[in-house]
Amino acid sequence: MKLLLVRHAQTTAEEGQCYGRTDVPVLPEVTLAVAERVAPMLPLDVAMACSPLMRCSELARALSVLRPDLSPRPDPRIAEMDMGAWEGGPWTAIDRAEFETWTREFADTPAGRIGESTRQFMRRVGEAFDDWHAGGRDAIWITHAGVIRAVWLLRDGTRCVDHADQWPSQPIAFGECVTIEA
Repeated sequence: MKLLLVRHAQTTAEEGQCYGRTDVPVLPEVTLAVAERVAPMLPLDVAMACSPLMRCSELARALSVLRPDLSPRPDPRIAEMDMGAWEGGPWTAIDRAEFETWTREFADTPAGRIGESTRQFMRRVGEAFDDWHAGGRDAIWITHAGVIRAVWLLRDGTRCVDHADQWPSQPIAFGECVTIEA
């Protein structure tokens, strides 16, 4: 059984901007280019869920135009992590002490003071992952880098990350398709 995780196309956000749950747009031609590249590699007649954020929902719609057998279903559980007060600003502008507290107490400190904690995020994504696994079928998620990293941990049996250095740091390119097998 496979879960194909497709990261959205590159957004119009400025380099270094923290945009977690912020609904940052993607240029239509960039979304279409990713859809045209990814559509042929997706299996036939498989369930497709997408984050409700427009950078993912627009890619899901573009894929369904190219592949009418794919019908996107929005799933808020696979949206990016809520980064709280840090949303929309540059990563470099985040107060260093506040950021260090978050990384030191990674499981339960809300990102940006009012966002999600990593435990909350992992629980949310874990519910979607468990539903996919229990369904016993291949699936496609159009989602975000944070969700893909969370799924890597969930696949390996990790439900909570206590320290920031336990969080996967491998780069995930915009438009990349990652396959998880169970």
